[in-house]
Amino acid sequence: MEADLALTATVYVFEIELSDTDNDRYATLSLKVACHPSESREYMFTRVLAYALEHQEGIAFSQGLAAAEEPALWIHDLTGRLQAWIEVGTPDAARLHKAAKSCPRVVVYCHKEIGMYLRNLGGHKVHAPERVRLVALDRRFIEAGAALCARRTSMAVTVSESQLYVDLGGQSLTSPLTVHPLPG
Repeated sequence: MEADLALTATVYVFEIELSDTDNDRYATLSLKVACHPSESREYMFTRVLAYALEHQEGIAFSQGLAAAEEPALWIHDLTGRLQAWIEVGTPDAARLHKAAKSCPRVVVYCHKEIGMYLRNLGGHKVHAPERVRLVALDRRFIEAGAALCARRTSMAVTVSESQLYVDLGGQSLTSPLTVHPLPG
């Protein structure tokens, strides 16, 4: 008889004090985040930051790896209509095309090398490219933040003048929030 070796997700709990002066968003967030064994801590940390940075009524994590056609996060209005498709990483142009056709706003939080990603997107058709916003986060910032995440993490997330400040684990981290248009 073989043992069941299915890997299960690790649950992280985040308590976040959000102060986003650029977008007039202030909130205290309590999040339970499932991190699948195949998901990097950097990806998970970026998902949590994206949730905080995009926070508004109707935001939710999707089913993640269990539903490959869904984004990392999304925002629905009170009628259930999709308002924003929020990706983490480097989704291909076809995925961005599909997302832009399905809702009025698409945001990608890129925690990897943005230059190579922009080159890979160049020359590909994406529906309504003005709806797509690519936000680059400094890779060292993401690596440092991910390393400080514990199973229970309290952190302060502040945005001011397109700068992201995160205090967690007794350390302060900073990253510019650099927005890129889709390459023409």
